[in-house]
Amino acid sequence: MCGIAGIFEKEKDNRPLMSKMLDAIAHRGPDAKSIYTHRNFTLGHRRLSIIDLCTGDQPVFNEDQSVCIIFNGEIYNFEELKEELQTKGHRFRTHTDTEVLVHLYEEYGTNFFNRLNGIFAFALLDKNRDRLLLARDHFGVKPLHYYLKDGILLFGSEQKSIILHPKYERELNLKALHIHLNLRYTQGNETLFKGIKRLPAAHFALFENGLFTVRRYWEMPVGTDRSITEKEAKERINVLIKAAVKRQLISDVPVGVYLSGGLDSSAIVQKMHELGVAEINTFTLGFNEPTDEFPDAQQIADYFHTKHHTLSLSMNPMQQMPKVIWHAEEPKINLLQGYNMSAFVHPKVKVILGGLGGDELFAGYDIHKFIYPFNRWHHYTPYWMQRLLRWKSDFIFKLQNNSHALRYDEYRRGVQMLLAIGNIERFYLIIRNVWDYDTPFYKNIYNESFLKQRRMESIRVHREFDSLFHRVRHEKALDQVLYAEFQTKMVNDYLLTDDRMSMAHSVEERVPLLDKELVEFAFQLPVELKIKNNQTKYLFRKALEPYLPPKIITKKKWGFTVNPYLQFKKDLKETAEKILTQKYIDRQGIFNYDYIKRILDYPAHPKLRWHYNYIWILVGLAIWEDQFIHHRTDDRIESYYK
Repeated sequence: MCGIAGIFEKEKDNRPLMSKMLDAIAHRGPDAKSIYTHRNFTLGHRRLSIIDLCTGDQPVFNEDQSVCIIFNGEIYNFEELKEELQTKGHRFRTHTDTEVLVHLYEEYGTNFFNRLNGIFAFALLDKNRDRLLLARDHFGVKPLHYYLKDGILLFGSEQKSIILHPKYERELNLKALHIHLNLRYTQGNETLFKGIKRLPAAHFALFENGLFTVRRYWEMPVGTDRSITEKEAKERINVLIKAAVKRQLISDVPVGVYLSGGLDSSAIVQKMHELGVAEINTFTLGFNEPTDEFPDAQQIADYFHTKHHTLSLSMNPMQQMPKVIWHAEEPKINLLQGYNMSAFVHPKVKVILGGLGGDELFAGYDIHKFIYPFNRWHHYTPYWMQRLLRWKSDFIFKLQNNSHALRYDEYRRGVQMLLAIGNIERFYLIIRNVWDYDTPFYKNIYNESFLKQRRMESIRVHREFDSLFHRVRHEKALDQVLYAEFQTKMVNDYLLTDDRMSMAHSVEERVPLLDKELVEFAFQLPVELKIKNNQTKYLFRKALEPYLPPKIITKKKWGFTVNPYLQFKKDLKETAEKILTQKYIDRQGIFNYDYIKRILDYPAHPKLRWHYNYIWILVGLAIWEDQFIHHRTDDRIESYYK
């Protein structure tokens, strides 16, 4: 696992700049630093040594050095691919997984991506053709960003490298900000940096003769196989998880497991035990809150005789915000747990397995329980009734919003969700707290002059989801949600957080439940198997029932997350009052200070979770702007918390 960066710029020596770009992402690869130039291309690599510790430095070349690559990730099936390529006459000089990619390109051109089982982001340079190939893995586990303007191409694992180029003008992307405020993550290929884009998951880009083209190489399967029985599905799930864990144990350094005490991470530990792993290191973190899962995690550790490590945080988390936002490059909420976990495991292991993916594949979240009972209703609600319900929804919003009774906001959203019957996309986005269906709410968030100048009302979050829901419009409502959410929130929220927070402390996190074979199988399964009698993850629970303690099979999902209400009472309110002053808000010129003040002065209440999340994002945005737009130092920012 590593960090990469690159520049295409004519007639300029960019080696000194590349050295600075690589220093900015040294946390992604503290073991080695390398720079390679060819004509107008400058490639940079930071290495975190996991496989082939002796001969795996990059760039890696083919036999005649006409093709080279800088790579971030792991190719789990590289041994099989290497053996196949050797039979075709290719010669290897290293034992690393990276080298198979240059030979695959030689053999198949740009048609080899679907042969890969792994997590990856890489840049491959075909020197004979002056062609650069950028690619990102099927599910976007590994990040890759790019910026193209006036004949200059910049790319990197993280945006903090790209913005170091003197010709990049640092500016906030207001469209991305609006989407971020709604979803609490930035959707699509947009970033908060104006002009910097993300290469989407399952896509590659070609830069050749001054042209930059982005193409999709794989798409999530659509369609349900109703011939699969429950018994067959349970057996297949166990086989696929075991195979995925076995593949992802490949490493020349120690491997551990994030153990929450939940079903997903417990399943990974069980498969490691079944595979005969001699020593299993497990790690659990808590926040000194009622939802901490120490007893459940300890039960699994005892059951499978792991070497268990625990960490309990008793801190004011806002003090760490400058550091975590610098690594995340977005003002996100659930960063602190991953940041502290990777710091905790770093002295003991270099590779960690995480349980992300089980809820998305097998319907494990509470929102799935809200959607499942209405599976049939969405298809059979006539259009005239949808219009009537929408009118009622608008009326209820106006009634509650004008009352200024913030504690009833959550109930109002619940009613609006029910009134969205017949439109599953709207139904889902309301559950996810998207507010821009209610245009008057814009005046709560943004100040009046900003709205007049920027026409923010024209930016609609649902447009980021329309094509996904349309592609599966004939499937059942919950199938549509699982399909869309896997390619939106999974990639741009959960996986982004996992990558940035693990790499903040040079720890490689792998996600066995996002194995390509397992994902493709799970999306063929009937939704009636995944959730039954409105029990989330019914099939997954049944599949693992013979292997795990009964308490783990039946336990309620808590989620590894910070409680915004408790944090508001700890130090979120105090920090927000220091940073989000009227002077600052007026100078920034975007937000409505009166609404911020209304939230801060309102008596603390658990039903104000969305409002506290909003305040958290605004505090984070202020820190983000100081760090990345105004280029102020960490010392200046951390003075807020002293």
